[in-house]
Amino acid sequence: MRRNIPSTTALIAFEAAGRHESFSRAAEELVLTEGAVSRQIGRLEEFLGVPLFTRVKNRVHLTEAGKRYWERIVQRLDDLEGDTIHLQGRPATGGVIELAVIPTFANQWLIPRLPRFHARYPDTIINISERPDPFLFAGSSFDAALHYDHPAWAGMIQKALFAEELIPVCSPRITGGREGLDPSEIKGLPLLQKRGRPDAWKKWWDHVGMTEVNSRVGTRYDMFSMVIKAAVAGLGLALVPKLYVLNELRSGELIIACDRHVPGDKRYCIVYPERKHEQWPLNVFLDWLNDEAVQYVRLRDANQMEYFAA
Repeated sequence: MRRNIPSTTALIAFEAAGRHESFSRAAEELVLTEGAVSRQIGRLEEFLGVPLFTRVKNRVHLTEAGKRYWERIVQRLDDLEGDTIHLQGRPATGGVIELAVIPTFANQWLIPRLPRFHARYPDTIINISERPDPFLFAGSSFDAALHYDHPAWAGMIQKALFAEELIPVCSPRITGGREGLDPSEIKGLPLLQKRGRPDAWKKWWDHVGMTEVNSRVGTRYDMFSMVIKAAVAGLGLALVPKLYVLNELRSGELIIACDRHVPGDKRYCIVYPERKHEQWPLNVFLDWLNDEAVQYVRLRDANQMEYFAA
């Protein structure tokens, strides 16, 4: 059955004309004559049976119906263009994985380890997008998400990787280069806060037995990467997942102010729809990721220096 949709040529002309509310500017953008754009719009209006523009002398404006239709067409054309670019970017052999990842986790843990994956599977492309919050897989292009476990993932397969471990770090300038201090020696330092973790410092101070400290004061940042940069800049004491600051600890930009770790509230996991479970190349990525997580935890728990390297 033939689909009841207008030509893409007419829709592209309509999108440009609606965006500019000008046939002449649309014609200039599309490298057409103004008359050609006008004819395409006329054919589209005839096909739809609805006027899309009001015409007053040499000016055109979208009608209310035209404006609503234009908003929908823009989204459809953007989706079509994105799907086309995505298909054009697929390798001749191998496969593509669309992965959503927590921003700082992607930069500090996953990406430094990807060369090992690509050495094993050179024809597989992993496209990474940042997603700080859980989302619905339905309607998205993602195959999987590297994220925290969360009730919002109900109905999805969740495979745990490892738990979070929080530790206080700071620039060596703040402590005169001294590290591993007693909690009482750092309680006067300014605290750097992660906006989404308002109780993190309270739990840490409670853990070390100093419940009288006002744990809510301090500058707030949206992302751990911002908190880490602030700590490197010497702005205060940061309580962050240790895996996020391995490079800074190794380089000496940060030191462990007090060697009293506390378990975080989050567990990292890989999440994906059940229908993706046996699909290649996601299944080989899942196997590789599990091996990396096991190796990471083994070295971390043994406190080996390899722990500091990807």
